[in-house]
Amino acid sequence: MTRARKVLGRTGEALAARHLSGLGYEVIDRNVRLKAGEIDIVARDGPVLVFVEVRTRRGDSYGTALESIDERKRRTLARLALAYVQASGLTDANCRFDVVTVTYSPGSSVPRIDHIKGAFDA
Repeated sequence: MTRARKVLGRTGEALAARHLSGLGYEVIDRNVRLKAGEIDIVARDGPVLVFVEVRTRRGDSYGTALESIDERKRRTLARLALAYVQASGLTDANCRFDVVTVTYSPGSSVPRIDHIKGAFDA
């Protein structure tokens, strides 16, 4: 991954975390690295534990950010969430999977942020 893509991804995750906080979510973890992969953001929306996948794009000429989260990625995120709740002792928590997309239109420095609550089931 190029340096520019890493910076874009980090910027998108920071904007997503700020967006969620502004909605009243409590961001409790970011960039959680586990054997099978990484969880971008773990947050609480009231009593619900929310696992958030963040996708940042420059335009959508290669498809939308949401379209890039295929069935394989969803299964991986579900496995990561299970590992997280087991390691954290939160096995009784109600959980949800959200997606936050951050899309920069060509020529714009202000991104569009879309939040899809309950984007998919485990």
